[in-house]
Amino acid sequence: MKKQIYNPYLPSWEYIPDGEPRVFDGRVYVFGSHDRFNGYAFCLNDYVCWSAPEDDLTQWRYEGVIYRRGQDPKNPEGEHIFQAPDVVRGPDGRYYLYYVMGGFSVVSVAVCDEPAGQYEFYGYVHHSDGTLLGERAGDSPQFDPGVLVEGENIYLYTGFCAPSDKKAEGAEVTVLEPDMLTVKEAPRIVAPGVNTAKGTSFEGHEFFEASSIRKVNEKYYFIYSSVLYHELCYAVSDSPLGGFEWKGVLVSNNDIGISSWKPAEKPMFYGGNNHGSIAELNGKWYIFYHRQTNGTSYSRQGCAELLHMNSDGSFEQAEMTSCGLNGGPLEGKGEYPAYIVCCLFCPTEEAYSAPPGEWMDARFPKITQDGKDGDQVDGYIANMKTGATAGFKYFDCRGIKRITIRTRGFAEGRFFVKTKWDGKVLGSIDIHISDEWKAWTGDVVLPDGVNALFFEYEGMGNPSLASFELE
Repeated sequence: MKKQIYNPYLPSWEYIPDGEPRVFDGRVYVFGSHDRFNGYAFCLNDYVCWSAPEDDLTQWRYEGVIYRRGQDPKNPEGEHIFQAPDVVRGPDGRYYLYYVMGGFSVVSVAVCDEPAGQYEFYGYVHHSDGTLLGERAGDSPQFDPGVLVEGENIYLYTGFCAPSDKKAEGAEVTVLEPDMLTVKEAPRIVAPGVNTAKGTSFEGHEFFEASSIRKVNEKYYFIYSSVLYHELCYAVSDSPLGGFEWKGVLVSNNDIGISSWKPAEKPMFYGGNNHGSIAELNGKWYIFYHRQTNGTSYSRQGCAELLHMNSDGSFEQAEMTSCGLNGGPLEGKGEYPAYIVCCLFCPTEEAYSAPPGEWMDARFPKITQDGKDGDQVDGYIANMKTGATAGFKYFDCRGIKRITIRTRGFAEGRFFVKTKWDGKVLGSIDIHISDEWKAWTGDVVLPDGVNALFFEYEGMGNPSLASFELE
């Protein structure tokens, strides 16, 4: 097969959520926080970077660690996590990394001469009198910075508005001086939270977190995570300083809102918090976001989907797929890893990977891996109990008459194969107990054309699924 790209677009052992895609000199760089496999909290690892040529999104390259937790003067022992960052090129041509540490309410900045080099601490965003933004009386706590550079004006977007916080007003923009640190114009609200959204276009999709900003065709697009948690929304204005109107949802990491192939409010994945942004790559628009794995919210992986832009500049909501940056369906032949699953659900619906306050949820199937964090091993789906379904979209199939799957576990049963989540069974594959990965084959005739594939398990035990092969 020709080189293809799946979701997640990075190796299955890498956990980069909160991804900000930035294009510099023909390469797209993804800057995000860095989760740990089987971690006990968000963002436990140092910042790393991955990049790819803008015109070949199959060739992702690991750029290494670009900034370590102990480099911030307020964090010399590295005990505080680094949360979702953003990187922009400043007026001086250097690259500036903006971030907020766990336990702090100020914005830190690091600088480097190249996008994915070794960043060095630069300073804290501060008022003209030296007081740090976030520490002066009346300042809002800073969180999730997103940055836009226009000439010598630097626009810094921040904010966190939990529904339980009765003081939080919404996302803010602060204008900085060309030094990238000093406040030039005081913060002002650009997107309302639940306390201030009544009667506005944001009502029902109020600002929660994950500020990101892009300029598209002389309009300003503010991307954020709403109080619904699983969705990334966008609002548009003629000015970076305000006047934003809510326009829609870009993506949901449980596919709520998609009605083209299932009921709009039916969740098709175990979602959770979401963070990301948009990028135009080789003439096509994509939304970068993250998904939850390992039955928890603390091991998140970056995904991306093709976006359709309408003639008026609006975007259609993207559905979660297995093909993402591939730009179209995957080839309907050969072997594919199960970790590229984009639909994972049981008869009992659940929109989130774990109930609030719980670290892990064992009720549902999950994407996971063997070994420890950093081990370069392929992921797989575990806990495929009776009634659980794993769905993969999309494949351009021709003449498929057999499917082979690889499973392991104390399980006896069969996987039913369908091309729709509630569709006709086209064949089944019997499996048996095996303590090692073992291949099982069944006669399954798929219609020619572009298809989704759904594998529903029925039987004893909870098998794990490593891969499937179309023959």
